[in-house]
Amino acid sequence: MPEQDSDTKSTLSRRDFLKLLGAAGTGLAFAPYVPWGNFMPNPDTSSLEKAKVILPDSTHANVNTYPKNHAEVITYPKTGDSVLDEEAFRKWQFIRLPPELGGEANDVSAFRAYSMVCLHLWCLWKYWPEEKRKRGECPCHGSMYNPVTGTAFVGPASLQAPPSNTLARLTLETDADGFLWISPAKWNVNENGVVGYGRLIKS
Repeated sequence: MPEQDSDTKSTLSRRDFLKLLGAAGTGLAFAPYVPWGNFMPNPDTSSLEKAKVILPDSTHANVNTYPKNHAEVITYPKTGDSVLDEEAFRKWQFIRLPPELGGEANDVSAFRAYSMVCLHLWCLWKYWPEEKRKRGECPCHGSMYNPVTGTAFVGPASLQAPPSNTLARLTLETDADGFLWISPAKWNVNENGVVGYGRLIKS
Protein backbone atom coordinates (compact mmCIF):
# COMPACT_ATOMS: atom_id res chain seq x y z
CA MET A 1 0.00 0.00 0.00
CA PRO A 2 2.73 2.57 0.80
CA GLU A 3 4.21 1.87 -2.69
CA GLN A 4 0.86 2.65 -4.32
CA ASP A 5 0.61 5.96 -2.44
CA SER A 6 4.10 6.79 -3.57
CA ASP A 7 3.21 6.03 -7.21
CA THR A 8 0.04 8.11 -6.95
CA LYS A 9 1.98 11.09 -5.56
CA SER A 10 4.60 10.68 -8.28
CA THR A 11 1.94 10.58 -11.01
CA LEU A 12 0.23 13.70 -9.67
CA SER A 13 3.57 15.43 -9.43
CA ARG A 14 4.41 14.64 -13.06
CA ARG A 15 0.96 15.74 -14.18
CA ASP A 16 1.27 19.02 -12.29
CA PHE A 17 4.71 19.55 -13.80
CA LEU A 18 3.37 19.02 -17.33
CA LYS A 19 0.51 21.47 -16.67
CA LEU A 20 3.01 24.02 -15.40
CA LEU A 21 5.23 23.45 -18.44
CA GLY A 22 2.25 23.94 -20.77
CA ALA A 23 1.22 27.15 -19.00
CA ALA A 24 4.79 28.48 -19.15
CA GLY A 25 5.03 27.69 -22.86
CA THR A 26 1.76 29.49 -23.55
CA GLY A 27 2.95 32.49 -21.55
CA LEU A 28 6.23 32.66 -23.48
CA ALA A 29 4.44 32.39 -26.81
CA PHE A 30 2.32 35.47 -26.06
CA ALA A 31 4.96 37.45 -24.13
CA PRO A 32 6.04 39.64 -27.10
CA TYR A 33 2.43 40.84 -27.53
CA VAL A 34 1.87 41.92 -23.92
CA PRO A 35 2.23 45.70 -23.32
CA TRP A 36 4.99 45.19 -20.73
CA GLY A 37 5.68 48.92 -20.61
CA ASN A 38 2.46 49.28 -18.58
CA PHE A 39 3.66 46.86 -15.90
CA MET A 40 7.45 47.15 -15.70
CA PRO A 41 9.08 49.89 -13.59
CA ASN A 42 9.95 52.01 -16.62
CA PRO A 43 10.61 55.75 -16.37
CA ASP A 44 7.45 57.83 -16.10
CA THR A 45 5.73 58.32 -19.46
CA SER A 46 3.23 61.00 -18.43
CA SER A 47 5.30 64.07 -19.35
CA LEU A 48 7.93 62.93 -21.81
CA GLU A 49 9.20 65.63 -24.16
CA LYS A 50 12.13 66.06 -26.49
CA ALA A 51 15.15 66.35 -24.18
CA LYS A 52 18.78 67.40 -24.47
CA VAL A 53 21.45 64.70 -24.17
CA ILE A 54 23.12 66.08 -21.03
CA LEU A 55 26.52 64.58 -20.16
CA PRO A 56 27.76 64.04 -16.58
CA ASP A 57 29.70 67.34 -16.75
CA SER A 58 26.36 69.12 -17.46
CA THR A 59 27.25 69.95 -21.08
CA HIS A 60 24.94 69.32 -24.04
CA ALA A 61 26.39 66.50 -26.20
CA ASN A 62 27.43 67.57 -29.69
CA VAL A 63 28.41 65.44 -32.70
CA ASN A 64 31.36 67.77 -33.41
CA THR A 65 33.03 67.33 -30.02
CA TYR A 66 31.94 63.97 -28.55
CA PRO A 67 34.84 61.46 -28.88
CA LYS A 68 34.61 58.41 -31.11
CA ASN A 69 34.50 54.99 -29.37
CA HIS A 70 33.47 56.59 -26.09
CA ALA A 71 30.58 56.20 -23.64
CA GLU A 72 29.06 58.24 -20.82
CA VAL A 73 26.16 57.53 -18.48
CA ILE A 74 23.16 59.78 -19.09
CA THR A 75 19.84 60.10 -17.26
CA TYR A 76 16.45 60.01 -19.00
CA PRO A 77 13.88 61.17 -18.29
CA LYS A 78 15.07 63.58 -15.61
CA THR A 79 12.69 64.47 -12.84
CA GLY A 80 14.61 67.28 -11.12
CA ASP A 81 14.73 65.13 -7.97
CA SER A 82 18.33 64.01 -7.37
CA VAL A 83 17.21 60.79 -5.64
CA LEU A 84 14.72 59.73 -8.32
CA ASP A 85 17.21 60.58 -11.06
CA GLU A 86 19.60 57.97 -9.65
CA GLU A 87 17.17 55.11 -10.32
CA ALA A 88 18.77 52.40 -12.45
CA PHE A 89 15.79 52.43 -14.83
CA ARG A 90 16.67 56.04 -15.80
CA LYS A 91 20.32 55.29 -16.63
CA TRP A 92 21.56 54.88 -20.21
CA GLN A 93 24.91 54.20 -21.84
CA PHE A 94 25.34 56.98 -24.39
CA ILE A 95 27.86 55.64 -26.92
CA ARG A 96 29.63 57.03 -29.94
CA LEU A 97 30.56 53.95 -31.92
CA PRO A 98 34.18 53.19 -32.85
CA PRO A 99 35.21 54.31 -36.37
CA GLU A 100 35.10 50.76 -37.76
CA LEU A 101 31.46 50.40 -36.64
CA GLY A 102 30.17 53.73 -37.96
CA GLY A 103 31.49 56.21 -35.40
CA GLU A 104 33.22 58.31 -38.08
CA ALA A 105 29.87 59.62 -39.32
CA ASN A 106 29.26 63.18 -38.25
CA ASP A 107 25.56 62.63 -37.66
CA VAL A 108 23.13 60.80 -35.38
CA SER A 109 23.89 57.39 -36.96
CA ALA A 110 27.22 57.32 -35.08
CA PHE A 111 25.47 57.31 -31.68
CA ARG A 112 23.52 54.88 -29.54
CA ALA A 113 21.79 55.18 -26.15
CA TYR A 114 20.91 51.85 -24.49
CA SER A 115 19.34 51.11 -21.14
CA MET A 116 22.02 50.09 -18.64
CA VAL A 117 19.72 47.49 -17.06
CA CYS A 118 20.97 44.05 -18.13
CA LEU A 119 18.19 41.86 -19.48
CA HIS A 120 19.28 38.85 -17.45
CA LEU A 121 18.98 39.86 -13.79
CA TRP A 122 18.96 43.68 -13.94
CA CYS A 123 22.58 44.36 -13.02
CA LEU A 124 24.08 47.46 -14.68
CA TRP A 125 26.40 46.83 -17.63
CA LYS A 126 28.96 49.20 -19.17
CA TYR A 127 30.64 49.80 -22.50
CA TRP A 128 34.25 48.65 -22.93
CA PRO A 129 35.93 50.72 -25.68
CA GLU A 130 39.48 49.49 -25.05
CA GLU A 131 38.96 45.86 -25.96
CA LYS A 132 39.56 44.47 -29.46
CA ARG A 133 35.93 43.44 -29.60
CA LYS A 134 34.08 46.60 -28.56
CA ARG A 135 31.14 45.56 -26.42
CA GLY A 136 28.80 46.22 -23.55
CA GLU A 137 29.40 43.77 -20.69
CA CYS A 138 27.50 42.97 -17.52
CA PRO A 139 29.77 42.33 -14.51
CA CYS A 140 27.33 39.95 -12.80
CA HIS A 141 27.06 37.00 -15.20
CA GLY A 142 29.02 38.05 -18.28
CA SER A 143 26.27 38.91 -20.74
CA MET A 144 27.77 40.91 -23.63
CA TYR A 145 25.94 43.31 -25.94
CA ASN A 146 26.65 44.38 -29.53
CA PRO A 147 27.10 48.19 -29.44
CA VAL A 148 25.55 48.61 -32.91
CA THR A 149 22.29 46.73 -32.24
CA GLY A 150 22.06 46.35 -28.45
CA THR A 151 21.55 42.59 -28.88
CA ALA A 152 23.25 40.17 -26.50
CA PHE A 153 25.69 37.79 -28.22
CA VAL A 154 27.33 36.05 -25.23
CA GLY A 155 26.11 35.03 -21.77
CA PRO A 156 22.68 34.31 -20.29
CA ALA A 157 20.96 37.32 -21.90
CA SER A 158 21.95 35.95 -25.33
CA LEU A 159 20.05 32.73 -24.58
CA GLN A 160 16.77 34.56 -23.93
CA ALA A 161 14.12 34.69 -26.65
CA PRO A 162 13.34 38.00 -28.38
CA PRO A 163 12.56 40.62 -27.27
CA SER A 164 14.45 39.79 -24.07
CA ASN A 165 17.85 39.59 -25.77
CA THR A 166 17.97 43.20 -27.06
CA LEU A 167 18.27 46.31 -24.90
CA ALA A 168 15.79 49.18 -24.83
CA ARG A 169 17.13 52.08 -26.89
CA LEU A 170 16.48 55.82 -27.04
CA THR A 171 15.79 57.55 -30.36
CA LEU A 172 18.29 60.34 -30.97
CA GLU A 173 18.23 63.35 -33.28
CA THR A 174 20.47 66.35 -33.98
CA ASP A 175 19.82 70.00 -34.62
CA ALA A 176 21.49 72.32 -37.14
CA ASP A 177 24.34 73.02 -34.70
CA GLY A 178 25.10 69.34 -34.11
CA PHE A 179 23.60 69.14 -30.61
CA LEU A 180 22.03 65.78 -29.73
CA TRP A 181 18.47 65.38 -28.49
CA ILE A 182 16.33 62.49 -27.23
CA SER A 183 12.95 62.05 -28.90
CA PRO A 184 10.03 61.25 -26.55
CA ALA A 185 10.25 57.52 -25.80
CA LYS A 186 7.48 54.99 -26.39
CA TRP A 187 7.91 52.13 -23.92
CA ASN A 188 6.82 49.09 -25.90
CA VAL A 189 8.77 46.25 -27.49
CA ASN A 190 8.08 47.43 -31.05
CA GLU A 191 9.46 50.94 -30.54
CA ASN A 192 11.98 52.02 -27.88
CA GLY A 193 11.58 48.77 -25.96
CA VAL A 194 10.83 48.13 -22.32
CA VAL A 195 13.60 48.76 -19.82
CA GLY A 196 14.51 45.48 -18.13
CA TYR A 197 12.44 43.41 -20.58
CA GLY A 198 13.79 44.21 -24.06
CA ARG A 199 13.06 45.31 -27.60
CA LEU A 200 12.18 43.65 -30.90
CA ILE A 201 14.48 44.48 -33.81
CA LYS A 202 12.55 45.24 -36.99
CA SER A 203 13.75 43.13 -39.90
